[in-house]
Amino acid sequence: MPAMSRSNETIVGIECAAETVFAYLDDHRHLGAHMSTSSWMMLGSKMHYEFDAGEARLIGSKFGFHGKILGIALSAEQVVTIRTPPKLKVWETIGAPSLWVIGRYRMGFEIVPEARGSRLRVFIEYDLPEAEPSRWLGLIFANAYARWCTGRMAKDAARYFATAGARAVPLKG
Repeated sequence: MPAMSRSNETIVGIECAAETVFAYLDDHRHLGAHMSTSSWMMLGSKMHYEFDAGEARLIGSKFGFHGKILGIALSAEQVVTIRTPPKLKVWETIGAPSLWVIGRYRMGFEIVPEARGSRLRVFIEYDLPEAEPSRWLGLIFANAYARWCTGRMAKDAARYFATAGARAVPLKG
């Protein structure tokens, strides 16, 4: 996939081994939990995930989500392109996603071992949607949505490990 025009990332520290953090995040149900529950950013709606036999845990594994917001169908099909436990996992859209504020995207997480645990970086690189009026919505809301998405993934993981007995702390990124 060619370079994307926009990006965002969120970095948190987690007082837990990189292998443990990777194993948790390798289950995409944990990463996508923010889209699977109703929230204000999702306008009260939620998305439903579907996985192939690889469950997004193998290079080439396909998965996606679909749902409706305000009665309008949204969906994205994705494929895992890089998976290097316990350091890095990347997935990207296949074709043109049917989304309101972002178009094609590449997402992933990187885990770096540190003296007191791990540094988790969740990132997204994306383009605006190609079709109107989604492109106009993207100009207004894409940055906020990308920040919310990476923030929820990183902070939800940090919260999980904090409640599981590990201490998670925000890091400057």
